[in-house]
Amino acid sequence: MRKRTKINFNYDKIVIGSSLEALMFAFNNKYPVIFAEERRPFRFDYLDPELDLSCLGIGKQSNTLTSREGNKVVGIKKETLWEHLLFLMSINGQVPLSNLANSLRHTGDTIKCANEYKKIAEISFNECIYFGDSTATGFVHRKDLDNKKYICYDSISFHIGGKHELDYIETKDNFVGEAWFYSSDRIDGNTPIKDAIAVSFLDSKQLLDFEYSETMARFKLIHEMEQRGLRGKKASEQTTAGNDKYYKHRTSSGLRQTRECPIRQEPQASNITLSEVSEEDLLRGLPTGCLGYNRLLKHWVENASENTFSGNNPDREPQD
Repeated sequence: MRKRTKINFNYDKIVIGSSLEALMFAFNNKYPVIFAEERRPFRFDYLDPELDLSCLGIGKQSNTLTSREGNKVVGIKKETLWEHLLFLMSINGQVPLSNLANSLRHTGDTIKCANEYKKIAEISFNECIYFGDSTATGFVHRKDLDNKKYICYDSISFHIGGKHELDYIETKDNFVGEAWFYSSDRIDGNTPIKDAIAVSFLDSKQLLDFEYSETMARFKLIHEMEQRGLRGKKASEQTTAGNDKYYKHRTSSGLRQTRECPIRQEPQASNITLSEVSEEDLLRGLPTGCLGYNRLLKHWVENASENTFSGNNPDREPQD
């Protein structure tokens, strides 16, 4: 049998990471990007509604989220921009390993990339711009390891009490600091029933504490909803005093996803650089960055006006 050999790449500069910031930096500078961990933006992270991304074939979009704390106007989802950039760079040959790598290891002037079975590639480079990858080793020293912080996303399904007009709740607490409601993915068709994702900021000790568990996140969300006048389904009978009677919310906990918050780091080698460019600067650089992709972008569908929101949440369906 013919023996398979690993692939060797040689680059001047490369980007490590798959966050939105990493992809924008690689896109604007036409650098190759390598990652083993997919860092897709959170489903409900939005860009400014006034942001002009017509250079990418994305028209201005605005969406009004309903909340008791005051309606909130947002633009396109960060996830949409992330997908556009990753697609364009992939067909331009800037994502040589796609999502095939499971781990990355820096060994001086090379990066060894492996899947779950064996090494699949070795990359030589002069400079690496590092944005973060939890599977990567040998790139940075991490500080403050005793004080790790995490963003937690708790999925909550509503079986009673999922029909309401709210899209968003903000509590300003670290535990269930905000909650996003969306038309349930569990139910086929055009359903007015909403599920939710509760967002919390917890440390490593709190992650192991039942008081901050998925169950308690669900209970706190119900409490916050009741505080804002949201009730379960109206019952057919009335109370003994002749008032309307409502069923209590009935919910269940789904998947909890955690993501480590950025911590202080320092490079382990002189050929590794930690990017300090802000998201705002990277967004401002996109029109200039697009000039290097004219060959691809001229074939992009540019009728973005058809995708403009009508002012309603795209994740929200008509109510009963």
